[in-house]
Amino acid sequence: MSFIDEHRKCYGVEPICHQLPIAPSTYYEQKARQRDPGRLPQRTQRDTYLREEIRRVRRENFEVYGVRKAWRQLNREGIQVARCTVARLMRAMGLQGAVRGRRCKTTIPGDAASRPPDLVDRDFSATRPNQLWVSDLTYVATWRGFVYVAFVIDVFARRIVGWRASTSLRTDLVLDALEQALYDRRESVSESLVHHSDRGSQYLSIRYTERLAEAGIEPSVGSRGDSYDNALAESVIGLYKTEVIRRRGPWRGLEGVEYATLEWVDWYNTRRLLEPIGYVPPLEHERNYYRDQRPSPAGAGLN
Repeated sequence: MSFIDEHRKCYGVEPICHQLPIAPSTYYEQKARQRDPGRLPQRTQRDTYLREEIRRVRRENFEVYGVRKAWRQLNREGIQVARCTVARLMRAMGLQGAVRGRRCKTTIPGDAASRPPDLVDRDFSATRPNQLWVSDLTYVATWRGFVYVAFVIDVFARRIVGWRASTSLRTDLVLDALEQALYDRRESVSESLVHHSDRGSQYLSIRYTERLAEAGIEPSVGSRGDSYDNALAESVIGLYKTEVIRRRGPWRGLEGVEYATLEWVDWYNTRRLLEPIGYVPPLEHERNYYRDQRPSPAGAGLN
């Protein structure tokens, strides 16, 4: 089209089209569509609309969603579209989801400390909130040295209930994350609760185990040398490293990591779609649980 536009004044449209060859009507129709997008085929118009919606969904979700989650989110918002269509458009736009890297080990085994038993035995499942918490930590390389980030996760909805960042690997780091979790759940921790971690010295420290006992939480520690002893916590940390740390670095120091983690945890808990819980955010999954536990008005009337 651009070639014809450049030379039409000298040679005319019909002679140029005859030489290419292309029908003059095709050229005129394309020019009319440029002036009036309403003349475009319905599929082309819908593709244009869907491209903008896909870009919006990714922009609102840290630009980490691949085909599956972008498709799920669009349908959650009432935009009915086939997964293959989202795949086709994202491929044409050169978009793909975040890909996880390898996770490095950060906890140091506490050989001298007495270890609680493994009450989980790789079964990272829960039938209610505050039945099983898992904890772990990771590191972030910054211009000023390493920053360490600890998380406490409620297994039922995979919701992050506590986290803390620090430039030190001392027990205060994981203890502060635990304190945040206890504060967040202060009104709902009434039944038996198990806290599971790996054999890191921070989690086996006297201060940490005493705080668990004080809160009425039963400690559990994974088996030594078992790569799956804290798999769920490592999975969530893998998302964190993939979706925020590696994508938004390099990092200057603690302050930048803290703020980015705060943003990501809020998004993760309230908006991120998680496949294991049915492609809903953790907060929504918990709310659905509590809603289902409430007796219906009809049932209450029968009593």
